Amino acid sequence: YRDDDDINDVASMAGVNLNEESARIMATNSDLVGTQIQSCKDEPFLAAIPLHKRILEMAKKLGITDVPAEVVTFISHATQNRLRTVLEKVTVITQHRMESYKDDEWYEQATDVRSQLKFFEQLERLEKQRKDEQEREILLKAAKSRSRQEDPEQARLKQKAKEMQQQELAQMRQRDANLTALAAIGPRKKRKLDSPGLLTIGGEGIGMSGGSQAGLGTPSSRQYARQKITRVNLRDFIFYMEQERETSHSLLLYRALLK
Repeated sequence: YRDDDDINDVASMAGVNLNEESARIMATNSDLVGTQIQSCKDEPFLAAIPLHKRILEMAKKLGITDVPAEVVTFISHATQNRLRTVLEKVTVITQHRMESYKDDEWYEQATDVRSQLKFFEQLERLEKQRKDEQEREILLKAAKSRSRQEDPEQARLKQKAKEMQQQELAQMRQRDANLTALAAIGPRKKRKLDSPGLLTIGGEGIGMSGGSQAGLGTPSSRQYARQKITRVNLRDFIFYMEQERETSHSLLLYRALLK
C-alpha cells in the first residue's frame, strides 16, 4: 500500500484502476452512448389518417399546406398524455367524494338529517293513525245506533262504516292467504356462490377450496382478482373543470352545467 490512509480504499486494495476501467467501458460501448433503445414499436394513440386529415383542414386555414407525419405522432402522444392527466385528476376527485369520514376518530356528527326525517315521518304516521281511529270510532257508533228517525247524514255514516268493515275483512283474508302461501313454499334457500370457498377482502376475491373427495391431502387454491371500479360522474368532471384555469371559463363547462 502507498499510504496508511489508503487502507479504506477497496479499489486500490484490489489493484483496480477506475480510470482505466471507465475508459475501457466507454471504448467498448461507444456506439450505444447517446442512443435510445426501445423494446416495442412506438404506436400512436389516435388513428393517424383521420387525425392527419383534421390537422390539414385546420392548417389550411392558416396557410400551411404540408404537415409531416412526425407532427401527427407528436399530437397523438400529447392527446394521450393530456387524457391520462385528466383521468388521474378526476379519479382523485371521485375517491375524495366517495371517502367516508365516519370511522375517523376526529369525526363529530353535527346534524343527522336522515334521523330527523324519520322522526317527522313517524309523527305523521302516528297522527294519521290517530285520525283513522277517531273516524273508525265515529263510524262504529253510527253503525250501532238504532234511532227510528234517521237523517241522511246518519245513513251515509252507516254505509261508510259497512264499507270500512268489508275492507278490513278483505285485508285480513289477503293477509291470511299470503301467510298460507309462504308456509306452503317453505323457507327461502340461500343462493349458492359460484365458488364455495370464495373470500372477498377489499374488492379482491381469494378462493381456497380443497378436494372434497381427496380429503385434506393436497388443497388447491385459486386467486380471483377483482379490480376495484371507480365510477366517475358528470359532477366530478364539472368540479375538475371549475378548478382548472384552462376550463374554468370554457364553453364546455357552461354546457355541462346546463345538463
